[in-house]
Amino acid sequence: MQFLVSAGEASGDMYAAGIVRRLQETFPSAEFYGCAGPHLRDAGVQPVIDSARLAVVGLAEVVAHLPRIYSEYRRLIGYIRRNRPGAAILSDSPDFHLRVARHLKRLGVPVFYVVAPQVWAWRQGRVRVIRDVVTKLFCLFPFEEDWFRHRGVDAIYIGHPLLSMVRVQTSRENFFDRYQLPKETQVLVLLPGSRIGEARRHMPVLLDTVAHLRKRFALSVLLAVPKGFRTHEGFVNFREPINALSIKVVENQTWDCIGHANLALAASGTVTIEAAVLGTPMITFYKVNPLTWWAGRHLVKVPFLSMVNLVAQRQIVPELIQYDMTAERMAQEAEQLLAYPEKADLMRADLALVRAALTCQGDPLQHAADVIAEACSVRAGSVIPHVDILRETIG
Repeated sequence: MQFLVSAGEASGDMYAAGIVRRLQETFPSAEFYGCAGPHLRDAGVQPVIDSARLAVVGLAEVVAHLPRIYSEYRRLIGYIRRNRPGAAILSDSPDFHLRVARHLKRLGVPVFYVVAPQVWAWRQGRVRVIRDVVTKLFCLFPFEEDWFRHRGVDAIYIGHPLLSMVRVQTSRENFFDRYQLPKETQVLVLLPGSRIGEARRHMPVLLDTVAHLRKRFALSVLLAVPKGFRTHEGFVNFREPINALSIKVVENQTWDCIGHANLALAASGTVTIEAAVLGTPMITFYKVNPLTWWAGRHLVKVPFLSMVNLVAQRQIVPELIQYDMTAERMAQEAEQLLAYPEKADLMRADLALVRAALTCQGDPLQHAADVIAEACSVRAGSVIPHVDILRETIG
């Protein structure tokens, strides 16, 4: 049994790796290959291409990277032709993966798609492609299943994996000691985005915001970034202003940084769900190339861009998008939460409601793995019983 596994985002890489590990229990001799990031490689997936090479966001931003992305696509498709998988698990990056899915359908390979593309928010025409090429769509948000099913897609809500994954690893005392943070100061964490392009766009405003806030508050400021960001050539230019503002750069410990912070300035995306799970008040933001904003803003069909607000169906966290993302606006919003504890407590209560709305019985990734395993067993004509029965028998 061979599985193609492909993830184009850091979060998708993490979710897909969790599914792979669970499938390995059912199919111990199976082989896994595909577009892999660090989590999938750690799970034993053979990397045909590196998912980091697909990490580009924005209509205009992607143009310069199209030759490279197309080259990666051709490499992956070529490998698929030579090593036809029994099933495919795709996650995130719909522009890339829906093209891969079309090819897989021609080969008769079932496609299991994890993290439903947000076509309910924009470019809704893509739902026709999803209906045509995706065998089973796994939804992480409760409103998605009905939306897709009403449009003919075989979708299933499994719950959000982050609810069972996100947790603080280090005690507050040890964390403060490790980074030499004064106990009496409030902690502000900067979350500029997991892609280097996002960080480059957001960092100037975040640094100016810190300078504004330092005039009024005694703050310990952390910059939480993925592993390797500190030395990345696209990030080196910020080293001097970061040092000048006494900001501590923390790599690969995002959950601890968020969990021990009084306030997070968070790029809109998965990290906002992580902050909600940890109950940390936040201000969300996002900025893209002006051409991308001009071309895409009329395509958006939802009232909010932050998933936290979408799940709540009302604005509970501030959204500073594109031209609203200025140091002055961000500092004003931050001051309200830093200076008035009752406002921060109200947001924490609202985030608890979001957390409850995303909670689903059982392990979401195990649920997805069970569905995939059962489908693959039936497809192969195997006598492998359903994994729930196996567990009951072994137990």
